[in-house]
Amino acid sequence: MNLRTFAFCALVATASRSAFAGDTAKSPDRGRPQPIDLATALRLAGAQNMDVKLAAEKTALARAEYTQAKELFFPWITLGGGYQGHQENIQAVDGPILDVEKTAVSATGAIKLQIELGDAYFKTLSARQLVKAAVFTSDAQLQDATETAALAYFDLVRAEAFVGVAAEAVHISADYESQVKRAVDAGIAYAGDAYRIQTQLEHNRLVYSQALETRRIAATYLAQLLHLDPAVNLLPEEGAPTPIKLISASDALDHFVQRALSDRPELHATDAQREAARKALSGAKYGPLVPAIGAQYYYGGLGGGRGSEVANFNESSDYGVGLTWRIGPGGLFDMGRIAAGESRLRTTELQGEKLHDEIVRQVVDTYTRLHSLSDQITIAQRGLVAAQKTLQLSNERKQFGVADVAEAIQAEEELTRARREYLGTVAEYNKAQFALRWAIGAK
Repeated sequence: MNLRTFAFCALVATASRSAFAGDTAKSPDRGRPQPIDLATALRLAGAQNMDVKLAAEKTALARAEYTQAKELFFPWITLGGGYQGHQENIQAVDGPILDVEKTAVSATGAIKLQIELGDAYFKTLSARQLVKAAVFTSDAQLQDATETAALAYFDLVRAEAFVGVAAEAVHISADYESQVKRAVDAGIAYAGDAYRIQTQLEHNRLVYSQALETRRIAATYLAQLLHLDPAVNLLPEEGAPTPIKLISASDALDHFVQRALSDRPELHATDAQREAARKALSGAKYGPLVPAIGAQYYYGGLGGGRGSEVANFNESSDYGVGLTWRIGPGGLFDMGRIAAGESRLRTTELQGEKLHDEIVRQVVDTYTRLHSLSDQITIAQRGLVAAQKTLQLSNERKQFGVADVAEAIQAEEELTRARREYLGTVAEYNKAQFALRWAIGAK
C-alpha cells in the first residue's frame, strides 16, 4: 500500500468515526456504540452461536445413544413382593374340586439377562460411528459459524468505511458550495452553478444517510450471528479495511483441493455415517445368526397357610438359562430390514460423492476469486490514485479561476467512486481469504 492510499485510509477512519459519533447522539439505540474486533467476533461465534450450541447438543445425544447401545449387554435387577389370598372352590392338581381358604405371602428379588447378541453387537458398532459423525459435524458447524461471522465482520468494516467515504464526499461538496455561493454573492459566478453544486451536495447527503443505514443493518446482523442483543450498536475497530494474509495463495490449486479432501470435517462425518450404515446392514444380515441369551435367577421367601395363617415362611429360588433364534420380522430372513439397510448405505455413499464434488467446487471458486481480487486491488488502487490526482488538479485550476463547476463535481464523484471501489475490493479480498481457508478445512 503506498503513502497516498495509507493517508486516505486514515482519513476515512477519522471521518467515519466522527460521523458515527454524531449519528449516535441522535440514535434511539440502547447504550453507546460497542467496539469489536475480528478476534472477538470469531471467539463469540464459537462460544455463543446458536447453531454451534445445537451441534454440541446433537453430539451429546449421539454419545448418550452409544451408551444405551452398550447397556444392552448388561443384566437388570427386579425387586418385588406380594400377598395372595383365596376362598371357596379351587381345583387340585389331580382334578378334584376343593373348598379352600388359603393365604400366600412372598418377597422376591431377581436378576434377569436378555441379550440379542448379534443385534446388540452391531448396534454398538453403528452407534460408535454415529458419535464420530456427530463430533465431525459439530466441528464443521463451528467452522461454518466462524467463517460466517468473519464475513459479516468484514461487511461491517466495509460499511463503516463507506460511511467515511460518504462523509468525506459531503465535506468536499459542502466546502465547494460555500466557495461558489461567495462567488455568486460577489457577482463573479453564475447563480446556476450554486444550484448545481447544491444538488450534488444533497445527493451526497442522501448517500451518506444510506451508508449509515447499511452500517447499522450490518451491525445488527453481526450481533444476531454472535447471539448478542440486536440493539447493541457494534462498531468495528478497523476504520477501513486493509488487505490481510491468512493463507498463501501462491500454491497450486491441486494443493488446496487435496487439503480440503483431507481436512474438511464434513467429509469425515460422511465417512463415519457411511460406516455406521454399513454396520447396521451387517446387523440386519448377520446379527440374527447369533442366538439371543436369556438368563434369570429368582430368590426370595414364600410362606402361607390355611385361612389367614402365614406360616412356613422360608427361602425360595428359581433359575434358568436359554438360547433362542428369532425368525421373521427383526430376525432371520427379515428381507425388509435388509433392504432398508442397503438403501441407507447407498444413500450415504451418494451423499458422500455429492459432498466431494461440492467441496472441490468451493475450493476452485474461492481460489479463483482470491486471485482475481488480488489483481482487482492493484487496479482499484491505480484508479484511486488517478482520481485523487484529478481532484487535486481541479482544485488547482479552481484557485486560478478557470475551473468549471461540472468538472469539479465530476472529479469529486470519480474520487468517491474510486474510494468505494478500492475499499469494497479490499473487503471482498479479505472475505475471500477466510472463504478459502474455510473451504480447505483449516482451523
